[in-house]
Amino acid sequence: MNALRRTWPLLLGLCVAGTALAAEQQRFVTCPVYRDSDAGKKSGCWLADERDSGQRFDVSLAPTKPDWNRAILVEGMVASRQENVCGGVVLDPVRVSVLDMPCTRAMLPAETYPGRVFKLPARNVRPLLEPRQPPARPFRSRTFHLLFDFGSTFIVYQLDDYLLDGAISTIRAVEPRRVIVTGHAATTPARVSGVELVESEALARERAEHVGEALRRLGVPDARLEVRWSAGSDTVAAEGADGLSEPTRRRVDIEVIVDADPRTGAR
Repeated sequence: MNALRRTWPLLLGLCVAGTALAAEQQRFVTCPVYRDSDAGKKSGCWLADERDSGQRFDVSLAPTKPDWNRAILVEGMVASRQENVCGGVVLDPVRVSVLDMPCTRAMLPAETYPGRVFKLPARNVRPLLEPRQPPARPFRSRTFHLLFDFGSTFIVYQLDDYLLDGAISTIRAVEPRRVIVTGHAATTPARVSGVELVESEALARERAEHVGEALRRLGVPDARLEVRWSAGSDTVAAEGADGLSEPTRRRVDIEVIVDADPRTGAR
């Protein structure tokens, strides 16, 4: 009962804050905070304080994790379901990008928070021995999108490689005429939490080349593969973004071009 009395005001506060923020995409720069919950049994929490509002967010569900020593760019939406296991408003979906800005390490004790026990994400690459579901006929041209953290060319584990697995499964099934890989970077400066964020065009090229090389290793012949990059980027609707807009500026498009039957439009 005493524990409930202590946590009830915070639960109420989280609900009110979550309702007010739910419709907004959160985007801010801050230093991460680690909560050492459940006596360090791999269920610790990553928290992020938005400095202007003073609101504390739980960013533990991001596919990539903060670096304790560096600032992070947080991009997310308030989750429709709030589980107060870490002591912050839960963001889901959420992306966390590590920036080249030093931070002082900050750690909180568990207090009454149990933390999050690791679970495989809903999207995860299945073992290679498991058959893939082939695309339905008629085959159509299709574009896949791989997303990147700010300033990074890393193909994110259990997010980008899941989407890459879907792309290569489609490519093997439809035997396309052409596969065009296009890299993008957020080269238009944006000011977030007083920090100017801008990516170089070189990142667009590196992202495209990394994905192109991955496709080659997965069996796409050079004769069918074209790798290019773009200086700027608009937002797009992308499966891996889960409704977040700004992360889609940092992406690689994999365009699978299928020749259709000129009489029926099918293949």
